Amino acid sequence: MLTHLLQKLSHKPPTAVLLRRKTTSAEYVASRNRDPTFEKLMDKYKNLFKVIAIQDLILGTTTNAAAPPSVSLDFLNRLSQRLHLNRGATHFLRKYPHIFNIFHHPIKLQPYCTLTETALKITQQEATAINSTLPLVVTRLVRLLSMSVTKSLPLRAIFKVFRELGLPDDFEESVILKKSDLFALVDSGNEPNTHLLKLVGDIPKGELVAAVDNWRVVECCKEDCGVDRNEILYSFKHNYPPGMKLKRSFKAKVKEWQRLKYVGPYEAVEIGKKRKNKIGMMEMEKRAVGIVHEFLSLTVEKMVEVEKISHFRKWFGIDLNVRDLFLDHPGIFYLSTKGYRHTVFLREAYERGCLIEPNPVYEARRKLLDLVILGRRGLSRGHSEPTGVSQGEDGFTEEVKTDSDED
Repeated sequence: MLTHLLQKLSHKPPTAVLLRRKTTSAEYVASRNRDPTFEKLMDKYKNLFKVIAIQDLILGTTTNAAAPPSVSLDFLNRLSQRLHLNRGATHFLRKYPHIFNIFHHPIKLQPYCTLTETALKITQQEATAINSTLPLVVTRLVRLLSMSVTKSLPLRAIFKVFRELGLPDDFEESVILKKSDLFALVDSGNEPNTHLLKLVGDIPKGELVAAVDNWRVVECCKEDCGVDRNEILYSFKHNYPPGMKLKRSFKAKVKEWQRLKYVGPYEAVEIGKKRKNKIGMMEMEKRAVGIVHEFLSLTVEKMVEVEKISHFRKWFGIDLNVRDLFLDHPGIFYLSTKGYRHTVFLREAYERGCLIEPNPVYEARRKLLDLVILGRRGLSRGHSEPTGVSQGEDGFTEEVKTDSDED
C-alpha cells in the first residue's frame, strides 16, 4: 500500500511548456517579476484614470450652450467611494488645477467644477484625432470581429473597450450604421436585451495579417538577422523585465515553445474539441497568446484592463485564464496591479515608458497625463500649460513627490 502511494505521488502529469507550478492565483500575481519602468508608468496612470472618470462626468452634463459643462462638488463628493477618491473629490480636484477649475456657481449658490481651457483643448484634440482616423477605427473593428469564432461580439463588450480601441463616443451611428456593408447589429438568441455586432462583409482570405507576422517579416529581412528564418516562423518577440533570472531550463522551454506551430488569430479553428494531450494543450495556449497579442496591438495605447479583455474570452474560443496567460509569458506581456485594477501591457510596444510608434490619439492622451504629472506646479508663475517641465531618462516627466500625491 505504501509503495503504491509513493508511486502515485511521484507521478507528474504532462504540462505545457511554460505552465506554472501549482499556486493560488493571488500568490502567482504577487510572485511576478516587477518592471520598474512599467510600474512607474502605471503609478501615473492610476491617477489619470480617476481624472478621466471625472472629466467624463463633467463633459456628460448638459448646460447652457454659452457656459462650459460643469458639475457640483456635492455630486462628485457623493461619488468619491465609487471613484476611489480616498480623501474626497474636493481634495483630489485641488491637486490638479491645470485640469479642473473650482468656482462658486452664481445661480446654484454652491461650489461647482469645470475643466480648464487647457484640458478642454486636449479633449478636443483627442476627438479630432479619433475622427480623422475613422478608416483605422473600421479596420480595428473588422479585425476584432474576425478573431471571433462566430465573427460576432456582444455590443456591451465593445462598449467596455471603446476608448482603448480609439472609437468615437457615437461609434454606433458614426461607424456601425454608416458601414452597413461590413457590420450589422443582431439580437442575441441566448440573452434577452443583448445585441451582437456581427461582421457581414466578405473579407478576402489573407488580407488580415497579424502584427506579429509583420514583425517576423521585418526580422527575416534584416541583414544582421541572427535567428534561423525557419525558427522565427512561429516566434514572438521577447523582452524580459530587468533583473529577471533566466535559468537554462527556462530558456530551453521558451525555445521549444517558440518553434511550436499554432493557429493564427485570423485563421479558422475548430472549437469544442478538447485537446487533452500535451502538444494539443500547448497549441491551444499559444493560439491564445497570439489572440491577446493581436488584441493589444489593436489598442491605441497597447494596454488594456484584464477584466475588460476577459469579456471576449469565450467569443475568441480561449479556454484559459487570461490573467495567468499574461503571467506565464513575462517576455511578451507585463501585468501591473496598481490603481485598483489589473492592467496588461504589450512589452514590445514600449521603450522607456513611451510607445515606440505613437499615434495622434495616444499623443493627445499623453498631454493629459503630463498635466496629471504636473500637479500643482507652475501656479506661482501663472502657467496654464505644462511648460518648463523636463523629461527624465525613463521617458517620464520629472516630478517632486509629496505626501499629498497619493489619494
